[in-house]
Amino acid sequence: MGKPIKIKAKLKGDIAQVKALMPHDMESGFRRNPETGELVPAHFITDVVAEHNGDTVFTAYWGPAVSKNPFVSFAFSGAKAGETIKVHWKDNFGDSSATETVIK
Repeated sequence: MGKPIKIKAKLKGDIAQVKALMPHDMESGFRRNPETGELVPAHFITDVVAEHNGDTVFTAYWGPAVSKNPFVSFAFSGAKAGETIKVHWKDNFGDSSATETVIK
């Protein structure tokens, strides 16, 4: 299981603004190990999904060009204070992480 995602969700009117930081090395597969000269295998997040009340409100499909410890910010309507938002990802090795937080 991957490291926990850091999430903040704030309500402005009926719009929830969500910010998430996902700890992950995001190896592209093009970098070489300085000691051996061998390529470091590609290891990156492929799918990011956010759910609110069981409905998907955000989906992203990523590849090796995304930077280490990616940050994502998005907004959606129809949220209420006290409800939860869950963000989860999976990577090309089958690893995953999921975290949820209460919308403030």
